[in-house]
Amino acid sequence: MYHIHGVLHVSSIPLCLLLLLFFIPFSYFVDFPFQFLLQPAIKLPNKTISDRRNITKDSSPCELYAVYHSSFVDEEGVTKACGCPLLPLKSHIKGPAPVSEQDKTDIVDEAITFFRANVFFTNFDIKSPADKLLIYLTFYINVALKRLEGCRTLAVGTKAIINLGLEDIPVPGETGFPFPGLFSLPQSQDEAELFRNYLKQVREETSGRLLSVAYRANGTPNKWWLAFAKRKFMNVVVL
Repeated sequence: MYHIHGVLHVSSIPLCLLLLLFFIPFSYFVDFPFQFLLQPAIKLPNKTISDRRNITKDSSPCELYAVYHSSFVDEEGVTKACGCPLLPLKSHIKGPAPVSEQDKTDIVDEAITFFRANVFFTNFDIKSPADKLLIYLTFYINVALKRLEGCRTLAVGTKAIINLGLEDIPVPGETGFPFPGLFSLPQSQDEAELFRNYLKQVREETSGRLLSVAYRANGTPNKWWLAFAKRKFMNVVVL
């Protein structure tokens, strides 16, 4: 190995060293992006992550990166519509959702935090009714990111999200509902409107919080979020 005028000649580097530099174990590259994607967008207490795995050197990728489930498994005293729990929200938006304490995690926090991990999965093992709402919100975030794709400033992105909020919100049994069979059909018009109003409220709350992570403080896009507009959650095509 030698130098001429301070320049290192690549040809002098042993081939084995080049191989060592360029062929780092594949597992490193597999682990890195997923570990990054699982970093919380919103800080959650550990108790809200209900599906942590015991990771060992022999764990398979599926065991390492399993679907994240909602922690809201207690259904006692929770009103339901179409089989969906109307969970409390940290929101000032008008709607049927009970008000949650500001220092507690709600379903919107979970949906945004788990999105970049859960969006990669084509199957979702439902463990509680709250998981159904988590699935719906994961899909909605996917839709919202698709609308934000190409919006180069926060102002333009906000306008796109407002327009999304003006669209009709179908409920189970109506044309355009993304997951037939996920929720039960409404048994009355009152139940249908209750569920529609809850979905409207939770979508608006999700949109506001999503903008805060999809764009940086200076109003420029966060590529580590907007890149996920190209994903298809559970193979559902986002238009």
